[in-house]
Amino acid sequence: MNWRTGSIDEVMALVAQIPELDKPYPKEEYLNRLEQAQHLIQIAEVEGELAGFKVGYALSDTEFYSWLGAVAPDFRGMGIAKMLLSAQETWIEEQGYKTIKVKSRNRYPAMLRMLLGKGYHLVDMEKASDTPLDYRILLEKNCK
Repeated sequence: MNWRTGSIDEVMALVAQIPELDKPYPKEEYLNRLEQAQHLIQIAEVEGELAGFKVGYALSDTEFYSWLGAVAPDFRGMGIAKMLLSAQETWIEEQGYKTIKVKSRNRYPAMLRMLLGKGYHLVDMEKASDTPLDYRILLEKNCK
């Protein structure tokens, strides 16, 4: 298992395998968010197969937004999400950012547990719909 930098097309191919991401962003959304900002697209591979991804981009000179990430169902439980997050954090710190921001939802408790376990703090919540499962939870972590 390893990770490398990747492309929007690879991310989109992986998104098509993720049942939770049933309303995928069009390619234009990726381009709009990434082309004007410093960004990192990570691709995880297991024995040459695409297994997961993580995408993030700069919000400012000091803040980095960890936007989107997922692991394909066949590769879950192998520590891929944690590996990608740790690698992303290292890269973010090397680039000189001070804060990492991420949003998740109540419907993804494993993600929330992972983030809290890695030192992220709950800082805000957006009521994105009438159901609490879809509330957006904003978390932040200060870089070292």
